[in-house]
Amino acid sequence: MKKSSPKGPVKNKKERLPEKSMSFNGRVSEDMAGKLTRPRTVPNLISGRSVVVTEPMRLPKLTKLLIKVTIQRSLGPVHVLISPESTVGGLIAAALRQYSKEGRRPVFPSIDPSGFDLHYSQFSLQSLSPDATLKELGSRNFFVCPKQSAHGETGGMTGSSASTCSKEATNGGAVWLKFMEFML
Repeated sequence: MKKSSPKGPVKNKKERLPEKSMSFNGRVSEDMAGKLTRPRTVPNLISGRSVVVTEPMRLPKLTKLLIKVTIQRSLGPVHVLISPESTVGGLIAAALRQYSKEGRRPVFPSIDPSGFDLHYSQFSLQSLSPDATLKELGSRNFFVCPKQSAHGETGGMTGSSASTCSKEATNGGAVWLKFMEFML
């Protein structure tokens, strides 16, 4: 029995709830199933036509690579756009040219690429061969540091403040050990 109120008869909430909850919970009544149609997709659009594929799709050939090269003691990487067939020596030369063109610090007196080594990262002690091509390396992030010459200078940097990557990596551990002793 429905209750009456001054505004008129009020419908029972239990009667309205199942209609809303069925559509809300994903259950569709028989009335709605006929009204819902699936939108046409690309396979449905070309299903009426006969499509003949003569050759497989080829991926476009890489023409340029965007490579990030971090130079030792520089604040951020240098972005170099270079061909994948280029060598490591060419990448070092291009990175040093871009570095000096941007006016980065520290300033190197000489940007001769033969005075620098390319590594996968600043933590890699082994330098890459200057004859290796970039597409064989499998990375787009590298690290450049000056080489140590026979008379104590480093490529492009002079004085006691400059050191090679390997020398700095091996001596850097001793500093942390001293710091750890201080913490104990």
